[in-house]
Amino acid sequence: MTLSGPRPEWLTFDCYGTLIQWDEGLLAAMDKILAGKGRSIDRDAFLAVYDRYEHRLEAERPHRSFRDVSATALALAMDEFALEFSAGDSDTLTLSIGRMPPFPEVVATLAGLKAAGFKLAIISNTDDAIIAGNIAQLGGAIDRVITAEQARAYKPAKQIFQHAWRELGVEKEQLVHICASPHLDLAAARELSFRTIWVDRGSGRKPLADYAPNETVARLSEVLGLLSVAGWTE
Repeated sequence: MTLSGPRPEWLTFDCYGTLIQWDEGLLAAMDKILAGKGRSIDRDAFLAVYDRYEHRLEAERPHRSFRDVSATALALAMDEFALEFSAGDSDTLTLSIGRMPPFPEVVATLAGLKAAGFKLAIISNTDDAIIAGNIAQLGGAIDRVITAEQARAYKPAKQIFQHAWRELGVEKEQLVHICASPHLDLAAARELSFRTIWVDRGSGRKPLADYAPNETVARLSEVLGLLSVAGWTE
């Protein structure tokens, strides 16, 4: 697949893992939390268990805030590993998320996309208060931020994307979504048929077997070139 069709008015982005260094930041937060527990464990195995609980909780109804989801997922994961959980552990995690920095190329790339005439929005599985610290690090280029808290739904549910499109006042044909998450964002694109650029940062995450993004890049800085090739920049 390649990018084609009408020039997008909006470029929408996943935040964590696409713009913000999620894996690196989450590992650092977990190291800090686990360091005080008195024994060592396989942190990759622990993160996999945390991730499983997080996505399960996000799919449940009624909707939970991400602060609640992350705290509950952390407590369940720690219980599975026979580790003592405290409220301070969840505070450490949520505070760490808001402080996670962008990837090195992100701020300059967003500025370039903005200068090329695109409107920029983030669609993210988080709460407004948590993501505020990350947005503050993006150089002022982001026009709108749509969160799971606002939509009362988490990706890959179609509700969060449909809510975002209503808020932006566009149809799906008027945007391109840029993301690093196959099992959340690309899964939604498979169902809703919106155009995507997948940022494959070498994390080991793979596209869905039955879906191909319109384009794939290794770094966000490659996106402007793709948009130029598509004839969408001057």
